[in-house]
Amino acid sequence: MLVRMGRLSTKRGFGVYGRLKALLFPPACLFCHTPMAGDGCCPDCYAGIHVWPRHGCPRCGRQLPEGVDEGLCGHCLNRPPAQAGTTSLLVYQGPVREAILDWKLSGHHAPVRWLIDAARPRLRELLSEHDLLLPVPMPLSRMRKSGQHHAADLSRWLAEASGCHWDWRILRRIGEQARQSSLAGRQRWNNLRKAFAIDDDYLTGQSPLHGIERIWIVDDILTSGATLHYAARAATCIGRPVHVLSLARTKSDSQGEVDDTRRSLFR
Repeated sequence: MLVRMGRLSTKRGFGVYGRLKALLFPPACLFCHTPMAGDGCCPDCYAGIHVWPRHGCPRCGRQLPEGVDEGLCGHCLNRPPAQAGTTSLLVYQGPVREAILDWKLSGHHAPVRWLIDAARPRLRELLSEHDLLLPVPMPLSRMRKSGQHHAADLSRWLAEASGCHWDWRILRRIGEQARQSSLAGRQRWNNLRKAFAIDDDYLTGQSPLHGIERIWIVDDILTSGATLHYAARAATCIGRPVHVLSLARTKSDSQGEVDDTRRSLFR
């Protein structure tokens, strides 16, 4: 028996295993599961993935109309958010929306990991080794129930792709709040007004902020901006510029059409 197992461990054995695997589990699109020649994203799903436009307000990240010079939008001139800048990678629609929902509801993270891997050039342009990612914390009861901390996982993947740092212990959640997805309008902003704080006890030890120049608050989806605003406001006491970063952002009809001219997904 051991002799036979030894024979299976040869290159020929691995070749047979690879052919059987390809036969039983043919490559398919990570997003729609349509059979295709290789792993990754099929042309139809790729066409449905839209990059969040870079031409926008540098403070809140809202898309600006074509022909308008870059600068603060009217919202930020009147009531600027707590963060110094806002960046979103993708538009929350189509395959991106389905991938994030599948990850959050079923734990299937392969499509999200593919999106992050495709975003490596953009992430390395955006982030540096002197940046620190702080995931938006979940309520403890919700994290215990799901067994996952999605913003923390996202921060770890982004850090691995860009070479920056991340830490889930610095920014903490205070109390229990209703899910933002169950609220609308002003309720979203009132819900999280006092939901975040910095763990001063953690920062008094061997500081994880040595050499850090910028703080990034990370979340998977930016909708109203309330969550990231209040999380960023709590982090301003650290004494570093605070920015926010989301994997995707919802797009209102008033923001115009997405500019889809690009040579590759995130360039």
